[in-house]
Amino acid sequence: MKIGALSRETGVSPRLLRYYEEQGLLTSYRGEGGHRRYGDDAPVVVRRIRTLLAAGLPTKVIRDVLPCASGSGDVLDACTLGHLQGRLTSLDEQLTELQATRDSLAAILAATALTAAT
Repeated sequence: MKIGALSRETGVSPRLLRYYEEQGLLTSYRGEGGHRRYGDDAPVVVRRIRTLLAAGLPTKVIRDVLPCASGSGDVLDACTLGHLQGRLTSLDEQLTELQATRDSLAAILAATALTAAT
C-alpha cells in the first residue's frame, strides 16, 4: 500500500504517517521507484497509534507498548501495565497540581472582587 492510499484509508496525512515512521511506530519499505510501501496491517497499526495518542500517551511510550496492542488498540496485553499505570499516576499528579493552582487563582479573584466592592 502506498502512502497516499494509507492516508485516504486512515484519514491521517502523509506527513503525519512519515512522522510515525520517524518515531519508530510505523514501518515501511521502498518499492519500485523508491516509493514508500506499507504492509497490509498498516491501517490497523495507524488506528492503534491514533487510539493511544488520544489516550494521551506520548510517542515514546507508544513505541514501547505498540507491540502489545491487539484489536483496535484499546486493549493491550499485560506487558504494558507498568507503562500505563505510570502514565495514569503522572496524570493524577498533574490533575492534583492543576486543582491546587485553580484554587489559588479562585482565592485571589475572590479577594480582589471583595476589595473592589468596598
